[in-house]
Amino acid sequence: MIGYLARRIGAAAVILLVICAVTFVIFYVLPTDPALAACGKTCTPEYLARVRAEMGLDQPVHTQFWLYVSGVFAGREGCGFPCFGYSYQNALPVWDLLLDRLGASVSLAIGAAVLWLVAGVGIGVISALRQGSALDRTLMIATLTSASLPVYFVAMLLLLLVVRVTRILPYPAYVELTTDPVAWASNLLLPWVTLAALYAAMYARMSRAQLIETMAEPYIRTARAKGLPERIVVGKHGMRAAMTPIVTIFGMDLGGLLAGAMITETVFGLPGIGRLAYDGIVKADQPVILGTTLLAAFFVVFANLAVDLLYGVIDPRVRYS
Repeated sequence: MIGYLARRIGAAAVILLVICAVTFVIFYVLPTDPALAACGKTCTPEYLARVRAEMGLDQPVHTQFWLYVSGVFAGREGCGFPCFGYSYQNALPVWDLLLDRLGASVSLAIGAAVLWLVAGVGIGVISALRQGSALDRTLMIATLTSASLPVYFVAMLLLLLVVRVTRILPYPAYVELTTDPVAWASNLLLPWVTLAALYAAMYARMSRAQLIETMAEPYIRTARAKGLPERIVVGKHGMRAAMTPIVTIFGMDLGGLLAGAMITETVFGLPGIGRLAYDGIVKADQPVILGTTLLAAFFVVFANLAVDLLYGVIDPRVRYS
């Protein structure tokens, strides 16, 4: 187990190093003038010279890359760990901007993930156990319809019906969990439902297909022949094997959402990392775009690492070698 963990951490470190190299080439090597791209749309010649000096563009490329990587993983002079650069549009370090927006994105991602996992897997299990019935067909048609609707359409529809017409909830305005838990949940409910509507549909169809396939395995028939209750057969033997691919996709989806849901945060006006990335693109704020890209990559890599470690817990057939 320790050897497997060491190998997976080493592989994750190599992947992150490769990601850093790719982003360095895109943001530092390919542009004609990286300093001008980092400085933004409004930049005076004096300020441009200062940005060029701070970015170390007068150094050889390999030295620039070393400063870039060492800054991300260990920080550097004048830029604490982790150093994602400096936003000249906001006059703040990128890491401070990311840290300020991280709470909203994590709240959005975790809440939506709980909703779509419970709803999606629950619907998938019901459909699999009632395969071919009217209930199964109805649920699958509903999930297909939900998966076909764009996120922005669902968001605008919920705002119209719940906020403007029925006035059940106020227009979402992010409140910190520690400040007011009730207001925090009520203001995030619509964004949670918006994201969960899309992901739950995909998880329902996936969990249905996986459970149907698993329940046809010989060891399931053996468990039933032993006289085990159906809930034990389905819950302990069927679901544990069927959940492995679902957990894999869940790690990818959650890792991506932790770095921000750009459309959802923009529509609902949430101060998350996705909204920060959108503002960075609009303002041509290259350091912010670079920082959000690296953060998204880190979340996805570490989410997959956590999923690999969970395989042995979920499915006893998995053995680390």
